[in-house]
Amino acid sequence: MFLFQSPPPTRFDLNFNIVGIPVRVHPMFWLLAALLGFGTGQVLIWVFVVFFSILIHEVGHALAFRRYGQDSYIVLHFMGGLTIPDSLRWGNDRANVSLSPNQQIFISLAGPFAGFILAGLVIGGVIFSGGMVSINFLLGFIPIPQLTFLPFGNNAVYALLVMLLWVNVFWGLINLLPVFPLDGGQVARNVLIQYDPWDGARKSLWLSVITGGLIALGALLFLNSIYMAFLFGMLAFQSYQSLSGRY
Repeated sequence: MFLFQSPPPTRFDLNFNIVGIPVRVHPMFWLLAALLGFGTGQVLIWVFVVFFSILIHEVGHALAFRRYGQDSYIVLHFMGGLTIPDSLRWGNDRANVSLSPNQQIFISLAGPFAGFILAGLVIGGVIFSGGMVSINFLLGFIPIPQLTFLPFGNNAVYALLVMLLWVNVFWGLINLLPVFPLDGGQVARNVLIQYDPWDGARKSLWLSVITGGLIALGALLFLNSIYMAFLFGMLAFQSYQSLSGRY
């Protein structure tokens, strides 16, 4: 069973529209976000940041779909979010818009870059107000913006801005790793298929297995993150299942 599948609707779902895009939030989304936020000391702020950031990410995908004439809807669930292409009605039948590999790459990149734009707006607002932001390198090579001075607000505002930067930059970069079905995995698959139509999909899955396994190991050894290790371990295993033809 794949982790990144849309869960069935429940009577506890939150449903709304944003810029004409239907959004459904599964109740397990709130539960996992709250569990991940317990260590922050600011659970409510963390849940809001995760919700808002993932929503912006998925809206980026949805707007990219719309650019190519494809409607879509968003589902936020316990493993994050999905932007699912909707079908178009042709008479009594329904069909999806045919997208080229380069168009699919653009759609995949639109999500993380929507988050980077949001982080850029936060940084710009802080600097414009007289604050200071520095760049620290996690593990020596992952750039993470750090809020070093904020001339307004209180501790809650500071925590909100710090979390917005962390989620949108760190997890945006993580999402670009070539691990399927993350956005980076989708990009790698479409790139490899263009260069090797016969074997590109299989090569992208092997890349996903190797990268996912290494990230899971690194998360345990260097970041002490059980959640991240579990997530990437499962994604690597799912890619291996796909290679083996077992679902």
